[in-house]
Amino acid sequence: MSASQPIRFLYARAQTPSRRCSRRTFQTATCLHARPSPKHRSIKASDLGLIKKKEAKPQVSAKDLRPYSEKEKIGLAKRYTAEQLAAIEVGEAAVDPNDLAEQGAAREDSMKLNYLDDLSTIHPVVDKPIRAPEENYDPNLRFKTEDELTDDLTNWVKDLPDEPKRLDWMKFVDNTRVTVGKPEAELNPRSYLAPEIPKLDMLRKNVTGSEEIDASTRRLMRQTGFDHKEIRRLRVKNLVVHRVVNQTRLGKISRQYFLTVAGNGKGLVGIGEGK
Repeated sequence: MSASQPIRFLYARAQTPSRRCSRRTFQTATCLHARPSPKHRSIKASDLGLIKKKEAKPQVSAKDLRPYSEKEKIGLAKRYTAEQLAAIEVGEAAVDPNDLAEQGAAREDSMKLNYLDDLSTIHPVVDKPIRAPEENYDPNLRFKTEDELTDDLTNWVKDLPDEPKRLDWMKFVDNTRVTVGKPEAELNPRSYLAPEIPKLDMLRKNVTGSEEIDASTRRLMRQTGFDHKEIRRLRVKNLVVHRVVNQTRLGKISRQYFLTVAGNGKGLVGIGEGK
């Protein structure tokens, strides 16, 4: 046997290119490194002029925030005292007009409110009301009689200065009580007009007869707070249903995906997904 044959065999084997182990792809899309590079660069819609930019609304400039004129000061003097006017002028002088022009403008970002509101008033429908404590309730609270109101007015007239002002009458109207009892019961009463939503008894059976509730419905009652009748009235519709079957050594294993929407037809709606 010639010795050149194994040497030639090894030399030919060394020149044979090695094959890479093929990987199994779980998707039909081409790999990123195998995709050809685009011939043309990406063009944005804004570069073509297809998107119109919103024109900025005219904002208030610092020049518009001018100081009070003499005529305006005379009008303010009829409502405020000299000390109050001095405090107002000092407070406005401490605020930079540029800050008022920038921060006092309406918001244009994505988190803005759809309505104009300075958030200084609590709306009973939108906001949760701040309730007074139960101690402010006075069962013996009553309105003052005409004689008692006349006595209060008489005492106020006696204590008036020589030159009364309109502000003195406004203070009298704001500070004079019209009831007899706890001051908190009149100034900060406990309101029962909009009570909190009561929590339903999760374990209560609101069914008639010998009807039994299964475990899944009972769990749903605990999670939502609805009774059995309200849950039965919910309308359920499957939007998306996917079923996948995988062949394994143990056999075929199926999996399902659901995207479902549910509602009661009276404004309550919810969406959920599960596998």
